[in-house]
Amino acid sequence: MASSLGKEKSGITVSKNSDFSEWYTQVVLKAKLADYAPVKGLIVLRPDGYSIWESLRSTFDKKFAKNGIRNGFLPILIPESLLGKEEKHFAGFNPEVFWVTHSGTNEIGDRLALRPTSETLAYTMYSKWIQSWRDLPLKINFWNTALRAEIKATKPFLRTSEFLWQEGHTVHSTQEEAEKEVMKILDIYKKTVEDELAIPVVTGKKSEKEKFVGAVYTTTMESIMPDGKALQMGTSHFLGQNFSKPFEVKFADKDNVEHFAWQTSWGVSWRLIGAMIMVHGDDKGLVLPPKVAPMQVVIVPIYKNDEGKEIVLPKVDEIREKLESQDIRVHVDDREGMSPGYKFNDWELKGVPLRIEIGPKDIENKSVVIAKRHNLEKSSLGFSEIDKISEILDEIQKEMLKKAKEQASKNTINISDYSEFKSKIDEGGFLCTSWCGKLECEEKIKEETGAEIRVIPWDSENITQKCVYCKEQSKSVPIFARGY
Repeated sequence: MASSLGKEKSGITVSKNSDFSEWYTQVVLKAKLADYAPVKGLIVLRPDGYSIWESLRSTFDKKFAKNGIRNGFLPILIPESLLGKEEKHFAGFNPEVFWVTHSGTNEIGDRLALRPTSETLAYTMYSKWIQSWRDLPLKINFWNTALRAEIKATKPFLRTSEFLWQEGHTVHSTQEEAEKEVMKILDIYKKTVEDELAIPVVTGKKSEKEKFVGAVYTTTMESIMPDGKALQMGTSHFLGQNFSKPFEVKFADKDNVEHFAWQTSWGVSWRLIGAMIMVHGDDKGLVLPPKVAPMQVVIVPIYKNDEGKEIVLPKVDEIREKLESQDIRVHVDDREGMSPGYKFNDWELKGVPLRIEIGPKDIENKSVVIAKRHNLEKSSLGFSEIDKISEILDEIQKEMLKKAKEQASKNTINISDYSEFKSKIDEGGFLCTSWCGKLECEEKIKEETGAEIRVIPWDSENITQKCVYCKEQSKSVPIFARGY
């Protein structure tokens, strides 16, 4: 779809319920979060979109730092010889790799991959940096981009050939310590997504078939979107010694005995922004959770002439200064030549959590009109109550999470019969059903229905039921769904 779409009509022209895919694309473009780049499969992040990513990054950095994790930087080019050191890992990414074959007009010897993920590069360096137990644990996070030749249909934030993400890589002296790290990170991810983006997630493990290539096991957090499709929100992998052995990440213990280290890797991407758009948006456009909104409050002064302007603007400045003193992100829309109605629609499209309207009559009444974006409710607020705006924003954040949880609950059903499974999967949603643990049943279900195991939730072990497919004794009750 061409980026000129946004020029045809300023508002959203389709319903979220009737054409979810087109609705989503229009929101991304018209709310000015991103635009299409000249190269197919790539997008350009606009300031509001980048601001949301910066907000998430800031939160993660603070939480990572408390866990002893520091940020580093890795180059984007990886020699093919390094990728080949862990064969299973390389085979998993090979179809998606972009290759650099020339320097200017000259062919290079060893092809260079544009980073699809950084395990091989990071661990080549780690093998140089780690000598003894004193160098452990080593915990580094990298904020960068990854490039993968997207072989499915592309969609802004959800599937693009280049994407922003963070990838953490830690090294430990014991298996127990590494596995604890895996769970710490997953917990950080879950709390951040629910607290900042107001999106509920289900955490657990991936099946052997769906785990990260090269990992011993993968933990994941999954969310269900309003259209009934699942979205992987982040993963944390226990790599064991699967990479430390081929890359010789070794350390000498206190007795000077050499051991291979235990490792983890983990990451989230700007896919989180896509999830936020889908979960909270409506037919008017974007709906932003206050914690990540680039502008939390927009003030729209209303006046018809210079006399009204002189009355209204000083009060607007006073309110703005009071809110800014409370670290609330405020914008005053004093654009000339645009009606208040146009401005209201524009800010609703962009999803600003709270709008303040103020005109001469409001000043006479010593109050303002406030409009909440998430439920479109309007009410009056006295000048003396402006300090309550911070509390109102907190309430909005909580209400958005509550609504999202209710929506996810409606999209989650328990199923024990395979014929019902096949009929319900077309309606979408999380289908919780018993499974024997066998790969052949998992593959048959995906082949016949398009549904895959998204997550095996914690505490979902179950040996009292029968596998939904083969009717043998079940081992667990995973969540199946079709996904993005």
